[in-house]
Amino acid sequence: MKLLYQLNAAFAMLLIIIMSVTAFFIYTLLLDMLIKDEQQELQENGEFLLNIMYEEESVPTGPLLASLIGNDDFRVLFFDPEHNDILFSTLPKDIAKQWSQVFEKDEPHKTLWKSGEDTYVTTKIPYQYNGKFYLLIMATPLEELRSLQSVFAIRMIVIFIIGIFVAVLFSYILTNRLITPLSQLKREVKKVKNRQFDAIERIHAEGEIGEVEQSVFEMAKELERYIETQKQFFQNASHELKTPLMTIQGYAEGVKDGVFKGEAADRSLDVIVKESERLKKIVNEIILLAKLDSEEGIYTRDFVQLSELVEQTRERLLPVANDYHVSMEINILEDATLQLDQEKVLQALINIGGNGIRHAHQAVTLTTYKQRHSYVIEVADDGEGIAEDLLPQLFHRFVKGKSGETGLGLAISRAIIERTGGTIRVYNREEGGAVFEVRLPL
Repeated sequence: MKLLYQLNAAFAMLLIIIMSVTAFFIYTLLLDMLIKDEQQELQENGEFLLNIMYEEESVPTGPLLASLIGNDDFRVLFFDPEHNDILFSTLPKDIAKQWSQVFEKDEPHKTLWKSGEDTYVTTKIPYQYNGKFYLLIMATPLEELRSLQSVFAIRMIVIFIIGIFVAVLFSYILTNRLITPLSQLKREVKKVKNRQFDAIERIHAEGEIGEVEQSVFEMAKELERYIETQKQFFQNASHELKTPLMTIQGYAEGVKDGVFKGEAADRSLDVIVKESERLKKIVNEIILLAKLDSEEGIYTRDFVQLSELVEQTRERLLPVANDYHVSMEINILEDATLQLDQEKVLQALINIGGNGIRHAHQAVTLTTYKQRHSYVIEVADDGEGIAEDLLPQLFHRFVKGKSGETGLGLAISRAIIERTGGTIRVYNREEGGAVFEVRLPL
């Protein structure tokens, strides 16, 4: 069942239950209210009759009461309790006779009196005239009140039915307005599931649904970028792996078939070894990237001195710098103790520093300082800088410059720094050369 119908069915069922319970209690209490009101009205009418007789100072007789009652549909019994003398009655004779014998002026009065199969709502009013006591009994059949109760109950049921219908109608309209964006959102989520990113459409919604819609849209865009990146990654990975494999295969077949002999065969074997090492390096870096993206336990945080980390980077890169005839300089403006994975961050800095060495003319400088809520490590070279069109993609996988190796080093560095909670960016200096800026949290 659709959510729209489920919500409306649940609301209608809840409304029916509430209305039914309310109607039951109202119906139950209604008869008591009618009896109480009727007794009060009988009391007022009886007192009104007796007041008129008292004001006229007349002997209470049947004809006088009959003239006062007129055409009013009263059940009246007026009698002398001492002599059981009935002066006036509009009740059936047997009931009038029975009541004249059982009613006493000092007796506690009962609201309901049953005579045979009939039950009456009664009130007893004493009256004194010329030293004699009389009793006026006003009565109404309970069946008449039950008839009123039934009429009221029918009207109440009709009103409740109309109210339920109107409430369910409004509920359907409001729920439909609420569910429609959800249905549209469900359709768009299916497009995300089927990777139909170009067919995704924005929906107009407010409140929490609007926030969910915005999150779904952003998730779809991010997923699209991720899938596109993965496609590009596998294409580049296959290309990078294919090149050394083809080289290895070519030289191996040449040696096998006798194309390369003597020194040529030795050089071929050297090429095979170098390409195998290059292939191994690419595979190891791909595995490392996968671990950095997925595994939480790969990071082991510890307290590390920033100056010590920079000095270790210099020591590791010094042999490479000597090969390129480039000097390594350190400038510690501010030192600090940070909590991070020393080996992983050291690897990131080595990748960045090695990239700077390959492009530097004379020197690579490592500078540390504090800025706002982070510590900055700058790795600057004095080379020609990075091509402007390459800057936005420099940290992407398999993106290489002129003298790049696997195209994975800077991607690994970015993954490590971001998993540490920091950021990394690169820009060109006006005086020449590139600057890699690594920000680490306090």
